Amino acid sequence: MTKRLPVEPAPGPLEDYAQRFDDLFRARAQREGFRRYLEGLLLPAERNKTLTALANTEPLAGAQRKEAQSLQWFLSESGWDQQEVNERRLKLLFDDQRSAPDGEGVLVIDEHGDRKWGKHTARVGKQWLANMGKTENGVVSVSSLWAEEGIYYPLEVEPYTPAHHFEGAKNDPRFRTKLKIAQQLVERSVALGVPFRAVVADSFYGEDEDFKHALSGLGVGYVLSLKDSHSWWHKEGEQIGALWEAALAAGWKNAEESGEWRRVMRTFRDGHQERWWALEVEAVPYSPEKSQRALVVTTDTERLPRLLTWYLTTNLPAPGFERQTESDLAPASTQEVVRLYGLRMWVEQSYKQVKHALGWSDYQVRSDTAIRRHWQLVCCAFSLCWWACGEHLEFIGAPPGIVLLGEEDGQASQAASTTKEGRGEKERASSPADMAASAEGVGAWLEPYVMLMRYWRPFTDKDPSEALRALLDWVFSGRGLYLYVR
Repeated sequence: MTKRLPVEPAPGPLEDYAQRFDDLFRARAQREGFRRYLEGLLLPAERNKTLTALANTEPLAGAQRKEAQSLQWFLSESGWDQQEVNERRLKLLFDDQRSAPDGEGVLVIDEHGDRKWGKHTARVGKQWLANMGKTENGVVSVSSLWAEEGIYYPLEVEPYTPAHHFEGAKNDPRFRTKLKIAQQLVERSVALGVPFRAVVADSFYGEDEDFKHALSGLGVGYVLSLKDSHSWWHKEGEQIGALWEAALAAGWKNAEESGEWRRVMRTFRDGHQERWWALEVEAVPYSPEKSQRALVVTTDTERLPRLLTWYLTTNLPAPGFERQTESDLAPASTQEVVRLYGLRMWVEQSYKQVKHALGWSDYQVRSDTAIRRHWQLVCCAFSLCWWACGEHLEFIGAPPGIVLLGEEDGQASQAASTTKEGRGEKERASSPADMAASAEGVGAWLEPYVMLMRYWRPFTDKDPSEALRALLDWVFSGRGLYLYVR
């Protein structure tokens, strides 16, 4: 067998991570492109992370340089399988006790729209872009995300193709709705053996009966949002025909005389807790004794503020009722249902921020393969942030004049994390609130090395001095620098 040629290594933990994918890339240029692409995604965003930005070439004029062209070839033409890369990424996450999924987490269905101009990009069309809150020309993707209180990461992503791309429009057998894509993502997670307590998603999915029926058919639980206007057919003269009507009729007077409302405590990303109120609705289609339950969860039971009120439905049986013995799903109290849906709210804002920082929507390629590869590489960069922040780095032999990140009184801080035995008791290396900080932490050791080399190479072709080489070796090993005045 021909010996593989070495590639220019990536800085610090990024090289350790990249080596775990090397056997998936046959050519040296592919392995090189994988490292350079991840480097560019993980660096702080000085401009949109297009191919010229990732290659650090001049916009427009630098598009023809070999550095940019090599990344273009790697993304669009090179012969590697993005699905194999995703499977390897998930295996690394699942095999690591710090990030392995357990049955206390949830499977979040997330939808994202990338605004794009023109008509020649694969799957582009004028459609609703949920994250922008308006209809624009763009590309929409549906992704599955595993999350619990300590960690979250994407599992798979599938693009949605508007009907006008098919000869038979919506009647074409190849056409898939977003709901169908979401259902297939859940099916694939079940087939992979990914453990989760329930599927959680917004009202677009919660209002669709076929989607809920499909989830129940798979034998998985769900906690889905409903619209604040959600209502049902009821007999003339009956007072309650909507969730908000049930909330107003629940007998609330004050915190001491709360009627049917029950107090629940929510824990937020910064650790503080708030008192919310939850109502288990008993109306024609919903009841703790039926296959579907409905809950209203809010901070203000009288005004039901729109941004602070959830209308939820779930198929998880209520404890203490006959259906608990009839269902294969574990029972869930009102507090548990609120916790499960709260996990979606924990990650949604931070997840979108990190995807933006890593350049999820910044691709300037047209082919379906290139777009899918870009998304998978962003997922790799995202997962690297968890992987790197959980690695235990021992800081030994610091060069003179270099101060460690987080050093106090001459003692180096350690990033080691411990784990406890038992389901649901693992201590994670970080929390959802810290994901952006984890990405910044990666940039703390990646940016100094990459930028120092970028400054040095145009300045001279000589080797760096001994002191500069010591600095480069320090940041190359993945160790941070304290850059504030001391």
